[in-house]
Amino acid sequence: MRRIGRGLIVRRTHLVAAHDVAMAGASFALALLLRYGLGSFWELTSGFIVEGMLLFAAVSALVFWRMRIYRGVWRYTALRDVVLVVQAVSLAVLIFVPVLFVLTRLEGYPRSAFLINWFILIALLVGPRVVYRAVLDGSLAGVLRRGSSATPRIPVLLLGVGDNAELFISATTRGSSSNYRVVGIVDDDASKARRHIHGIRILGTTAELPEIVRELRARGAGPQRAVLTEPNPEPDRLRALLAHCEAIGLPLSRLPELTDLRPGDARDIDMRPIRLEDLLGRPQATPDRAAMRALVNGRRVCITGAGGTIGAELARQIADNGPAHLTLIDNTEYNLYQIDLELEEAHPGLSRSVVLGDVRDPGRLASTFAHARPELVFHAAALKHVHMVETNPNEGVLTNAVGTRNVADACIAAGTGTMVLVSTDKAVDPTSVMGATKRIAESYCQALANSPAAGNLRLVTVRFGNVIGSSGSVVPLFQRQIAEGGPVTVTDPDVARYFMTTREAVQLLLQASALGAGEGGGGIYVLDMGKPIKIVDLARQMIRLAGRTPGKDIEIVFTGLRPGEKKDESLFHPAEPMIATETPGILRAQSRPADFALMRRRLDQLAAAAHDRRTQEALALVAAMVPEYQPSDATLSAAPADTGLAL
Repeated sequence: MRRIGRGLIVRRTHLVAAHDVAMAGASFALALLLRYGLGSFWELTSGFIVEGMLLFAAVSALVFWRMRIYRGVWRYTALRDVVLVVQAVSLAVLIFVPVLFVLTRLEGYPRSAFLINWFILIALLVGPRVVYRAVLDGSLAGVLRRGSSATPRIPVLLLGVGDNAELFISATTRGSSSNYRVVGIVDDDASKARRHIHGIRILGTTAELPEIVRELRARGAGPQRAVLTEPNPEPDRLRALLAHCEAIGLPLSRLPELTDLRPGDARDIDMRPIRLEDLLGRPQATPDRAAMRALVNGRRVCITGAGGTIGAELARQIADNGPAHLTLIDNTEYNLYQIDLELEEAHPGLSRSVVLGDVRDPGRLASTFAHARPELVFHAAALKHVHMVETNPNEGVLTNAVGTRNVADACIAAGTGTMVLVSTDKAVDPTSVMGATKRIAESYCQALANSPAAGNLRLVTVRFGNVIGSSGSVVPLFQRQIAEGGPVTVTDPDVARYFMTTREAVQLLLQASALGAGEGGGGIYVLDMGKPIKIVDLARQMIRLAGRTPGKDIEIVFTGLRPGEKKDESLFHPAEPMIATETPGILRAQSRPADFALMRRRLDQLAAAAHDRRTQEALALVAAMVPEYQPSDATLSAAPADTGLAL
């Protein structure tokens, strides 16, 4: 591979070098042509024109090789490259004059031709470079940028050749923004190796990174960090780069947004750390913003659980799309206060109401919905932590299952058009009380959707996995443990989960809601979350992102699976055949049939048992309603028949 790469390097750089030398020979002839005119040119120069062209081309080739002008990347030609060409041409002419004098005493060669030759060769070398860049950029602005600065700054090594790299190198030459000094570039395109951008050499490929850094350190130009210039690197490549940099003790950062690198911007360049979401096993989905806006614009919208991670992001994105009115419901005062304050600052003119209430209180929901008259309801309120619900199963039943029924009943009474249930992958083949109660919520919505009792209400279920950074998730836990110096605790080395960013999850949730509302409701929409990620791999990546070495600086300790936890999650049940949708990133599962009258009757029994804290009876009813679920021995043994779980 290295031979092939070097062969490509030779062909490309030699092609540029051949062009420059050919232009040198041509400039010699053109200078005499302009000096003598076409009529006298052949008569006065026939004796030495060929020899002179070859001699000047040879002298120029030697100078160009010594000054490396052919290694510049034409795509990023700038003022520094122009200056370098002028210097090289000047030196070539200054050497050629005495050489020609020794050989010919300058007989038959007019002195003014030297100056003409100088101008012509500069034009022939600079012209194609400037035109090439101007055509690609659409202007000459990039060419007028200065080159590198000699002021001592933080030395950095750029990973990747492209527009971002060129803009960053230009930005490091501007006043207060010049807080970094680029000492080299690494790129996996071997054909670019040994060339340069604004005098900064492309030193080799990622595979050569240890050797490159070692050589730079030996010369006293060792980088203090590596900077990734690619805007959207593939997660696998990013993980590989992180491992390479970790092996040589070099922190890895990303460039800021392109707007921070525009010419004339005097702000300091602030490197961004590699984000955890950058390491997801798939590219993030591109949202259909038109569909999202069409769903909520001009409509009265209500969100339950509005203070939670998903509910708050829903509120933000819905507020951005111009609802007629937004009703926020949550049972946690501080969380509700926070999202209300944020919306007040971002959208001061937004019509909204804030309701401190619980989905377990049907009376509070009924009065709220009667006043708010929502056309679209997002039901995001839930108890979601497996361990907490496993030790408090009655609360999980009353919030996740009964609370969903209460919201649906309130929607029907208020004449709501669409209700969207936010569900989880833990509802598929559940092994926990949390997953089973969410599955009951799904089943109730599906049964209601196919029943006359729904009236005009469309019910849509959207199912996805773990959300990075959500309250109580492993990510904040790992961050805290890493900050404290470890150890990082992982339940089992084989545990894997699906992950999404909060923003991406809500964007696709809104798109799925638009699809479900248009198709009549009743379906389960599943967000394509790519491949599951092992939690232990996630822990290792987070340790590396913190600049530490797993197993050396911070230990990883396995604590064992807790009751209700699974090693793997699934997004689909075998009895839920997938149906394609028109929106990338969203799949549809055919809902399983359920008898609404039977579902309603059993849910009444379940609500009564949970309310009276008849825990074992409640668990038995949950198992009867969700045949895939069987309470664990640990859960049953900790659940007295009359008092609920002992804490």
